Amino acid sequence: IKWAATGDEAEAVWQEPEPWAAGVGAALGVVVAPAYRGPGNNDTRANRALPILLWWSGGLFPHFPADTARVDCARGSCLATRRRQVWQQRRTRALLFYGTDFRAYEAPLPRLPHQAWALFHEESPMNNYALSHAPGIRLFNYTATFRRESHYPLTLQWLPGLPYLRREPLPLPDKDRWRRRGYGPVLYLQSHCDVPADRDRYVRQLMNYIQVDSYGKCLHNRELPSERLTDTSTATTEDSEFMTFISRYKFHLAMENAICSDYITEKLWRPLHVGAIPVYRGSPSVRDWIPDNLSIILVDDFGSPQELAEYLHFLDRNGEEYLKYLEFKKPGGIKNQFLVQSLKSREWGVNDMTLPNYLNGFECFVCDKVNEQMKAEREHRKSHGKVKAPKPHIAHFTHMGCPMPAPGFGNIEDIPEGDSWKEMWLQDYWQSLDQSEALTAMIHYNESHQEKFWDYMHDIFLKRTRQH
Repeated sequence: IKWAATGDEAEAVWQEPEPWAAGVGAALGVVVAPAYRGPGNNDTRANRALPILLWWSGGLFPHFPADTARVDCARGSCLATRRRQVWQQRRTRALLFYGTDFRAYEAPLPRLPHQAWALFHEESPMNNYALSHAPGIRLFNYTATFRRESHYPLTLQWLPGLPYLRREPLPLPDKDRWRRRGYGPVLYLQSHCDVPADRDRYVRQLMNYIQVDSYGKCLHNRELPSERLTDTSTATTEDSEFMTFISRYKFHLAMENAICSDYITEKLWRPLHVGAIPVYRGSPSVRDWIPDNLSIILVDDFGSPQELAEYLHFLDRNGEEYLKYLEFKKPGGIKNQFLVQSLKSREWGVNDMTLPNYLNGFECFVCDKVNEQMKAEREHRKSHGKVKAPKPHIAHFTHMGCPMPAPGFGNIEDIPEGDSWKEMWLQDYWQSLDQSEALTAMIHYNESHQEKFWDYMHDIFLKRTRQH
């Protein structure tokens, strides 16, 4: 493929490669990936006739190291690229953004009416609170987020499948043996300390009532048993030595860095995997996803850290009651049919080569929607108005919709001014609303100059000041 400047816009001119050329060579100046066939289709259009999907967040482009690739999806084909010079081309029908990288003051303007904006955001809401406000999320036509309500849900992104949950736990006598050797009943392992969920504030209180072994940088009070385990890659890759270590504990404080419905990470699934009962705070909807009704302990079920500690002491002393929380690991123990069916029905896989990964899957989802939209537009034009013009899809608040950060313990009124959490995250949450409103206004007025963003922000600030 090569990009030629024609008139006011860059046009893509596809040159068919020879069959032996898996990636078109340097003669064309662009690396082209072998086609991702996906589920396949009967689309006979040449590449030059296909709609273009532009990964505005090029680092997420799922055909690396290529720059451009043909994707053949269920309802039609598209050309996917990360080359921004095709942004304003007529054939470019969708821009794909990574939520963590999306910044209102860097958005491509003017927003072109024939282009959809698609959001991929599987990470924490703390990475971009603009998406948790209605004006921010409604900038997008299609979404893939951790929320089940999004167009392409990624809720179970950290769970490979049911066999992952069924791993044999360390026998209880072995866990008790580690207790006698000085291990506490509770493990805490965090090195990202200043987060919206304010988890350290709660854990600090809990430590007054029960031994919590904290190995990370946050509330650090114990050293890891080997230097090798201090490398964070041992956790991210689920290294066998690391997994063996955390399986020694009876309880694992599993606290997300931010609170939002369906935002569930490895902090829940990993302790379930190794058989260290998760003491969980995070998604308010977590009960919908757990293996059975007695597999995790919810922090918010207890009126205080002291009450939680008393219950953990009770389970620590009573093996029969403790083991009830591991019943789900037995054959037939996973009772949650919603979880079972959600894993069966998802269109993407985790470490499963028989299915697309979720990036390729979302790309094909957007491709199919773009082709459907173009078909509806053609039918509208051919009917001379008898067939209604298709309405654009608009993302809903519930596709992210995360609440304002709240203290991990106590009331916000009791937290003194100057507290780092209070100054950082509350300010970030509300400034993100202003930024999403500013970008919405710029799009409404068809602004094309990004540098005017801060003028819009100033106007919003003055408006809020007058209201208060």
